[in-house]
Amino acid sequence: MQGLTMNMLDVIFLKEIILSPLLQNSSSFPHLLSFLVSLRLNNIVIMNLKIRLSLMNFLEFAVWGAYLTSMGAYLVNIGMANNIGSFYAMQGIVSIFMPALMGIIADRWIPAQRLLGLCQLLAALFMFAAAFYGYRATTANMGVPTEDLADTMMIFPMYSLSVAFYMPTLALSNSVAYNALTQAGMDTVKDFPPIRVFGTVGFICTMWLVDLLGFQTNYYQFVVSGICGVLLFLYTFTLPACPVSTGDEKKSFTDAFGLRAFSLFKQKRMAIFFIFSMMLGVSLQITNGFANPFIQSFKSIAEYAGTFGVNHANILISLSQISETCCILLIPFFMKRYGIKNVMLIAMFAWVLRFGLFAIGNPGNGVWLFVLSMLVYGVAFDFFNISGSLFVDRSTDPHLRSSAQGLFMLMTNGIGATLGMLGAQQIVNTHTINGEVDWQACWLIFAGYALVVGIAFALVFRPKKEELR
Repeated sequence: MQGLTMNMLDVIFLKEIILSPLLQNSSSFPHLLSFLVSLRLNNIVIMNLKIRLSLMNFLEFAVWGAYLTSMGAYLVNIGMANNIGSFYAMQGIVSIFMPALMGIIADRWIPAQRLLGLCQLLAALFMFAAAFYGYRATTANMGVPTEDLADTMMIFPMYSLSVAFYMPTLALSNSVAYNALTQAGMDTVKDFPPIRVFGTVGFICTMWLVDLLGFQTNYYQFVVSGICGVLLFLYTFTLPACPVSTGDEKKSFTDAFGLRAFSLFKQKRMAIFFIFSMMLGVSLQITNGFANPFIQSFKSIAEYAGTFGVNHANILISLSQISETCCILLIPFFMKRYGIKNVMLIAMFAWVLRFGLFAIGNPGNGVWLFVLSMLVYGVAFDFFNISGSLFVDRSTDPHLRSSAQGLFMLMTNGIGATLGMLGAQQIVNTHTINGEVDWQACWLIFAGYALVVGIAFALVFRPKKEELR
């Protein structure tokens, strides 16, 4: 659909074909009126575009929010607590190659908005399949987990295929938005962030929906995710068209996968930065996978069984996403006042607090420690991701910047997050006796790891003076 183009043509038609001939012999006031009408219509077109892209982002992240923070609790409920790490690590594994692969396809053959819809549809279908096997793994009338391991184990491959097609859509949705904003003559740096905020809103909305409907510990969360995916698939048919590159514009395989950026490892400070990015990336998914099962584990303690946090763990955890949105606004101030390295250090030590507060808190009289942990998450997540991205941008040559940003994401959300979840699962398994997890020990280990990484980063990382601010 050429929705944006048609709206712009409407503006031109109203101004040039209808208004101008009628007013060409009139005084300056009618000409001014004509200009104001055109300007007003153009503003309506721009606002319409922003709303459409905001809805796209809302649905994009609603798909993810339906299960990302509650899937761990579901896996515990069906006897797959030992596999939580594998489920979350799969997101990192597919992020290593699938976004680049789909990027090549979008560049060469299929417009980005069409590929976005196709990937969302396939992701939704496989998510429905995961829900189906989840249904098969429970009794239809009581919803009690059965001993049918065949059906239970089929959930993982279906989920893996779903996230394999979903993860590339995070980049594809950005491409669609950037293309539409650029075609409309808008500033992507200024106009995209408010649009992206609606993605976080969508994520939070499905978190709350799954919580309030009682889906945190059953397969219906996959159904909610699949429904959102189908809605986005249908919605992509209304989005502005993205061009497919032709001729010399096509990227080589090396460029598409960002392999040229690995030459940055020849520079000592960049090699140190990327290695620490991977080490910090270890922390990124741990609370997504284990926070909900941890909070719900307090159900077995009479003192905490009926507390709000235990009954609505997802809503409590959603404070993390709310904090994330707010902390983005603080970054310019902290960057200007403290510099990039200090902002990255603040993020690293925020992870220490994130895990440490979980270790000493509880959903009763210690719930304020949980709340503080959720609020700290925004600093821990945003400060390093954004300041790290800015450091990469300032420290690399223009022809390598895109590839370098891809390498930064690979080290953090790909390799780092994958190793983190697999390692965290081993720690949780080691501290599980007769089905009871020593969560305090686990969180203190995670906090200790983050502390060691932060101290080492402070001692080893030495950016150039001009890169500090």
